[in-house]
Amino acid sequence: MTLALASKTSDDSRLRPIPASRAYAQPRRERSGDAVDITIDIPADFRLQSGERLGQRTLTGRLHGREGTPLIVVAGGISAGRFVHRTETNGLGWWSGAVSIRGPIDLSRFQVLAFDYAPDAGQGSSVTITTHDQARLLGLLLDHLGFETVSAFVGCSYGGMIALAFGELFPRRAEQLVVVSAAHRAHPQATAWRGIQRRILQLAQAAGRPEDGVALARELAMTTYRTAEEFGDRFASTAPASAGQAYPVCEYLTARGKAYRTHTTPARWLSLSDSIDRHAVSPEAISTPVTLVGFDSDRLVPIDDIRELAARLPNLWRLVEAPSLYGHDAFLKEDALVGDILRNALKEIDQ
Repeated sequence: MTLALASKTSDDSRLRPIPASRAYAQPRRERSGDAVDITIDIPADFRLQSGERLGQRTLTGRLHGREGTPLIVVAGGISAGRFVHRTETNGLGWWSGAVSIRGPIDLSRFQVLAFDYAPDAGQGSSVTITTHDQARLLGLLLDHLGFETVSAFVGCSYGGMIALAFGELFPRRAEQLVVVSAAHRAHPQATAWRGIQRRILQLAQAAGRPEDGVALARELAMTTYRTAEEFGDRFASTAPASAGQAYPVCEYLTARGKAYRTHTTPARWLSLSDSIDRHAVSPEAISTPVTLVGFDSDRLVPIDDIRELAARLPNLWRLVEAPSLYGHDAFLKEDALVGDILRNALKEIDQ
């Protein structure tokens, strides 16, 4: 593991007042166990960078942890959402290994806000949405909640892209960014893989089998999230009895695809997949302090792109380069390593 450290600076001018020009309706709150769902209305005049209008009229986030403690925003990949911690109805949550009582993002010490990405499942057709659009929607959510600034924005994969866009748009609204497995641009090789996935889904839609298209696209995606070394360790190469039957690794991928096909709609998946490939920020414009984490086995976000981003950031706190068997999914699998990085990044936040 390679570390590069830069000195931390404090800047009281980071506080950004809530715009006084717009009066917001009170967000709707619904308690679910230890968490609170927050739903806000998206302003009628809100437009995406493309000029398009979202089909949805509301945005929902979820607050975990103790009210009145420092707020941390947490965002993950395009399959993630507001259920970051365990819930009564959604199992363990997508990142319970990091967000928990006494965990690396300690819910006894912090309040965590996670949110559902736009477009929601009700969007009937794909929409051209960027990471900057997602950051602007998060800004609206924070405005409604009355948060002038957040203590940290922890973003992984697509969520890391949104964190960088948020830092570029709102330099005084986050005291620090922790960006894991994300860079300032989408790599062309990764765009090529995702482009094939989108064409698979579009062909399946044309054939009247959209859910099968989602499943096949997910299968291909899984081969890019993980590494050849992991697959070599996990799966036997024994051939099936006859041609056309599934090999062990194919059975695994088929199961993952089937599990995912009702997780999202084709229109939403196409929108978010395309959003990843539209991602582009200017690192020099991000003045917020950044902790940056990359894995040398990640084929979707190559370590060279992480290094370039680190070299161009004006306020890099720390660069961590780490090995992993798990490629792009390392942030979900390397609990001990990622946990240590998070604890170190968040340890100086005042109560």
